[in-house]
Amino acid sequence: MLYCEYYRPNRFSNCVVLLTSQLRQKRPPTGKRSKKGAMWKFTLDLTHPVEDGILDSSSFETFLKERIKVNGKTGNLGNVVQVGRMKNKINVTSEKQFSKRYLKYLTKKYLKKNNLRDWLRVVASDKETYELRYFQISQEDEESEADE
Repeated sequence: MLYCEYYRPNRFSNCVVLLTSQLRQKRPPTGKRSKKGAMWKFTLDLTHPVEDGILDSSSFETFLKERIKVNGKTGNLGNVVQVGRMKNKINVTSEKQFSKRYLKYLTKKYLKKNNLRDWLRVVASDKETYELRYFQISQEDEESEADE
């Protein structure tokens, strides 16, 4: 909507036009405040494949330590990112912003490297947790293949 501040009837009939949004006073921008000491904690639950003996949690832990990038460099964890293992779970804690999706990407990369991608999938079971599950293969498909 246009608002005409004044009108001068002269030879050129100039009119100063202001937008209504310009008439309102602008508030200073309120950005998101970052919490000091914020920690990102994620968990990978490897219970089923480790119990079945098809996955080694210690080798997966070393894979993550070697492959996680900090400031664009691999193997540069320092004190920023900690990777720890407790039985069948791997905990990743970061002081800098860390994407849960990146953790899923690395997990899928490890599964592909060890030829386990055809049997296992990565599922988010919680806001901060990924779980490795087996693909559900229906019994009907196996029966129909056996009949043929």
